[in-house]
Amino acid sequence: MRKVAIFDIDGTVFRSSLAIELTEALIAEGIFPESARKEYEMQFKKWADREGKYQDYIDAIVKVFMKNIKGVHYADFSRVAEALVSERGKRVYRYTRDLVKELRRKRYFVLAISQSPKTILEGFCKNMGFHKVYGRMYELGPSDRFTGKIIDVHLIENKANIVRRAVKKEGLTLTGSIGVGDTESDIAFLELVDEPICFNPNSKLYRHAKRNNWKIIVERKDVIYELE
Repeated sequence: MRKVAIFDIDGTVFRSSLAIELTEALIAEGIFPESARKEYEMQFKKWADREGKYQDYIDAIVKVFMKNIKGVHYADFSRVAEALVSERGKRVYRYTRDLVKELRRKRYFVLAISQSPKTILEGFCKNMGFHKVYGRMYELGPSDRFTGKIIDVHLIENKANIVRRAVKKEGLTLTGSIGVGDTESDIAFLELVDEPICFNPNSKLYRHAKRNNWKIIVERKDVIYELE
């Protein structure tokens, strides 16, 4: 049975959030209204000024995305996502980029799990060499326009269940498995693997990692540290 390596994507492989970049691009293209930006500008400023939480900023982005995706034609959405991957798809961390390459050489099944839209994830992760991608899927209605509903929302929000499903479906083994994440939302799947790696962790994941003696890696500028 083939070993599996599981990666979160936003902030772990991609040096930003695909959901944030995509929302900004949809506004820039006029597919989402310009006024949508005002709905998360305050949370962005608070986070940028280190007066607010990054998660609050992400939550505001997701709220704007869900509010405005209804009625958008899939072709327009796909076009913007494809252009974004082409322009910014190489903005990745060296540590995780090289780890994906190394694990592929060792014949690991490399799996990506993210809360970002699957359409943009598939383009980004294909270029990175991932074998399979799980992300948020949005329902399409008549004329290939989004309805504003998420498909299997309960599944994608539980990364541990996704890992169990993928292992069973693909005939994989968790023996010798590796997992890489950056926030507390990744703890559920990191607890399933033999070698959890906390990469640039936020404070909640960092504390959990320290208590459980998990590997902690930090990449800053052109230096990669392993914290003892």
